Amino acid sequence: MALCLAACASMPAGRLDNTPRMAVLSAFEPELALLLGKLQGPVQHQVNGVRFTTGTLEGQAVVLFLSGISMTNATMNTQLVLDRFNIQSIVFSGIAGGVNPGLHIGDVSVPAQWGQYLEVAMARETSPGQFSLPPHLERPLFPAFGMLQPRTVETRTAANPALVRKFWFEADPKMLDVARNLRQVELIRCKASQCLTRQPELVVGGNGVSGQAFVDNAAFREYAFKTFQANVLDMETAAVGMVAYSNGVPYIAFRSLSDLAGGGEGQNEMQTFFSIAADNSARVLLAFLAAWKP
Repeated sequence: MALCLAACASMPAGRLDNTPRMAVLSAFEPELALLLGKLQGPVQHQVNGVRFTTGTLEGQAVVLFLSGISMTNATMNTQLVLDRFNIQSIVFSGIAGGVNPGLHIGDVSVPAQWGQYLEVAMARETSPGQFSLPPHLERPLFPAFGMLQPRTVETRTAANPALVRKFWFEADPKMLDVARNLRQVELIRCKASQCLTRQPELVVGGNGVSGQAFVDNAAFREYAFKTFQANVLDMETAAVGMVAYSNGVPYIAFRSLSDLAGGGEGQNEMQTFFSIAADNSARVLLAFLAAWKP
């Protein structure tokens, strides 16, 4: 009883667990399945309908959970895990649309930074095909896509409470170095009756972008690659990066290509290959955890 009282007294109000942990999140169930299956000593907690499962993964104390799909869900639930657990770092594992034409379905991309490509101003059309921004807005960093003009976002931190504007939210350099030095991660090419035409690869570095839209459009895919030099495009990671930045917590994201965001022949490929992509991302994350030294 005395030990329990002492432990409870030292735990911040509202926190469910005081063990220093890495937050490991995915957007939806299939992305997290392989990781949950390997978790040792699982203990479940539930907050606002979100299930958090603590345990050990590749020797690391972790808490696994689903962010939910979309920027809003990712923002809300990343902050929730930071408020309720003693989080030392954040790792995302999931699928993405491929933007870089040099990458292929099944490849795993680990971008060095993430931006919010749909943080935009919708510019006024002043003549057919010509758009103009109001003079009070900051000057554009990037070319527009029609009326859509990408913008920076306002953010602040405890260390720097003054508002600053950022587009890129950088992954942690130490975590990136560990990812760059991963060797012989066994990525799968086939699962059940589905097979890829080539062996997937791990690509560390470059850019990723996120926004609250499912992209299956060849023209926008080309724009996203040329404008942001993006390797992949998803619906959550840049939001997680912004929350991590605001809280001063290091993060990294592993995203495997399930489709080509409209750049492939025929119908969108996600439903065909998301299981291969989800498992490949999780496999790289497991190798990362085995190599990570906090």
